[in-house]
Amino acid sequence: MQPTGRLHIGNYLGALRNWVRLQDDYDCFYCIVDYHALTTVTDPAALRPAVEDCALDWLAARLDPERSVIFLQSDVPEVAELHLLLSMTTPLSWLERVPSFKEKADEHPDNVNYGLLGYPVLQAADILLYAGERVPVGEDQLPHLELTREIARRFNHRYRPVLVEPQPIISDTPRVMGTDGVSKMSKSRGNAILMSAEPDELLRVVSTMVTDVLRPRRSDPGHPESCNVCQLHRIFSPDRYSEIWEGERTARTGCVDTKKALAVAVAEYFAPVRERRHELEARPGAVWEILAEGAARARVTARETIAAVRDAMGLGAAG
Repeated sequence: MQPTGRLHIGNYLGALRNWVRLQDDYDCFYCIVDYHALTTVTDPAALRPAVEDCALDWLAARLDPERSVIFLQSDVPEVAELHLLLSMTTPLSWLERVPSFKEKADEHPDNVNYGLLGYPVLQAADILLYAGERVPVGEDQLPHLELTREIARRFNHRYRPVLVEPQPIISDTPRVMGTDGVSKMSKSRGNAILMSAEPDELLRVVSTMVTDVLRPRRSDPGHPESCNVCQLHRIFSPDRYSEIWEGERTARTGCVDTKKALAVAVAEYFAPVRERRHELEARPGAVWEILAEGAARARVTARETIAAVRDAMGLGAAG
């Protein structure tokens, strides 16, 4: 996950919640990808606070450094070497066809750098360096993982079977719409609800949400099937969802009532997360210690992979 500061509920529902569950069944590696962030972040002073905020939210949501390897991408320099070596076997045409390159180039026309084009190769290195056998992805991310598989396959064919070809774990990730009701939740779009927000901040943000645009008056029946607020109640108020749906459909409740109820439900849902986050914040340096310990563990596997890759490519002295 890129370090963009405090995480929003779309980050949680789309990835983080599932990552926490996977710890029960797998040996997991979770990496904050600060190298990737450099493709668009140009202010060095903003990067470390963003990393710390991201890590705080991960740990507060119960990613466990005792059960998983949690680390910072740039603390494992082997990933940069693997990125370089994989770039020698990855055809340029594969990268030029990636839709996200065109999207990022359109978003940052004054900063179309090699990092944007080579992003999928570094992404492949993030996975292949740790011999990842399974990668949790949503349906929309499958093409990105398939490119990683193609890169590994091409390397193994050209040299010898060294890299593990990862398989997907398909995650049921809901598409979480932002407060504007028309686009996916994103802090860059200014339509996000932060998972660590205090109750008063949640009420303020949720109160601005676009709800049922087809319901001009409070007395008119609503359309809960297309109301973004109602759909979030499905997740955060499952016991009351039928009641909320019926209230909107029959005009028994208004949009203001539904939004207030959502703010309360989200605040209650994330109350344990906020509490753990406050506890971690009260221990200066604790997050960085956890990330450093995770990087040391990650480098054990990373060194083994790099040694095998270098040997397969004929680099360095013969072993």
